[in-house]
Amino acid sequence: MKQSLGLVSLVVQDYDEALAFFVGKLDFELVEDKSIPEQDKRWVVVKPPGSNGCCLLLARASTIEQTSRIGNQTGGRVFLFLYTDNFSRDYNRLISRGIKFIREPKEEVYGTVAIFKDIYGNQWDLLQPNDN
Repeated sequence: MKQSLGLVSLVVQDYDEALAFFVGKLDFELVEDKSIPEQDKRWVVVKPPGSNGCCLLLARASTIEQTSRIGNQTGGRVFLFLYTDNFSRDYNRLISRGIKFIREPKEEVYGTVAIFKDIYGNQWDLLQPNDN
């Protein structure tokens, strides 16, 4: 058997503002952006540059309950982990683009990590794993 995660759904307020953040500030690549008129939705998928793994589906909230989850999909825990092959390069690039880090870089047993917030307040780890 072979399985893998293909997409993780991230609830967003607006497709275009989410794209401006993920593509414009984080340098994610736009994989798909298709209109689904019968549902008044778009199928918007992005991925980190050079990634062959899981992608993010930017899913616009369409109910009051979904809207209440924007920016807090995990109850205040780190939600997503952005791996990098060069922590210093990416940390400094994100700082220069106005990304707010809420925990400064730290060496952990598993690698170098700092926590930042996305446009909606979800917490992310920027992580360069140790070579094992």
